[in-house]
Amino acid sequence: MSNVLAVDVGGTSSRAVILDRTGRCLAYGRGLAGNPISAGPEQAAAAISAAARAAVAAMPASSGPGSAAGTTVIALAGGRTHASTDWIATELTAIGVAGPVTVESDLLAMFCSSGSELDGYAVVAGTGAGAVRVERGGVVGTADGLGWLLGDDGSGFWIGQRVVREALLALDHRAPPTALADLLLVELGIPYTTEMANDGRRASLVDAVGMLYRMRPVQLAQFAPLAFAAAATGDAAAARILRDAERAIVHTLAAVMTKAVRGPIVLGGGVLARMPELPRRIEAAFATAEDVVDLRRVDDGAVGAAVLALRAASVAVSPATFVRIVETLAPLRDAETA
Repeated sequence: MSNVLAVDVGGTSSRAVILDRTGRCLAYGRGLAGNPISAGPEQAAAAISAAARAAVAAMPASSGPGSAAGTTVIALAGGRTHASTDWIATELTAIGVAGPVTVESDLLAMFCSSGSELDGYAVVAGTGAGAVRVERGGVVGTADGLGWLLGDDGSGFWIGQRVVREALLALDHRAPPTALADLLLVELGIPYTTEMANDGRRASLVDAVGMLYRMRPVQLAQFAPLAFAAAATGDAAAARILRDAERAIVHTLAAVMTKAVRGPIVLGGGVLARMPELPRRIEAAFATAEDVVDLRRVDDGAVGAAVLALRAASVAVSPATFVRIVETLAPLRDAETA
């Protein structure tokens, strides 16, 4: 089998790419969020198989009958901690994807999305957050990425939870007023009122707390954009949350940095994309008289997952091969979203 399948699994969506051994991308498909930590293994398997199924369905007729792909790499949070692939292998076989399945770190896929280098770093903040050091194409150092309950400092959940806390503190008269309170109520569809509930609390606060506790905790990540919106108006509480998030991300990156490993620092994830000051903070923390920090931004890990799938199939990914992946994947993604 000459084709490989790569699946990049994120906290908001999953992306599948089928490509041949030259790095030419043949088909692309998307699915819902598939992170097994936040979504659970059943939903993760369903999202991954849906993305893979969409890619298989998009295969050109000229590819002929038979299995759509052999070697499969799935890049997701936790990576190598998922020792068994039984939870997904059967479903992939059912849609025409046969062969070995390997699970890799989503942060490694982010790193590999920036170029063909084998050494460097990646720091990601989306729904979750973490950093890795990469040497000889593999992860040798990891910091954070511990999930919304135990870590993910600076992530969408981390910010969203603090947005909610600051808003509720203001509504509870335990903190100064903040635009986050009004924004949260609007987001929840709750009208602001000075009316008091039976327990002596403001009715708006009681209604908000009730709705929030009916949500899954990880869904608090959806309120992270409120911090960016409020900070743009000069809101002090929102600005403080975002400064703390930036510091947390730099701190996480510092935990994996070493002078012995040079290479690009790859920034990924929807949260980092909205932090214009973060590159300056990273440069201030890690640039030296001898080394200029090579910062690169990537949208997601789809290209990197494709790189990892080729390497898993014993294909050396040269700079020319990397460019081919990027150039042939772009129109497939554009067509899928058109």
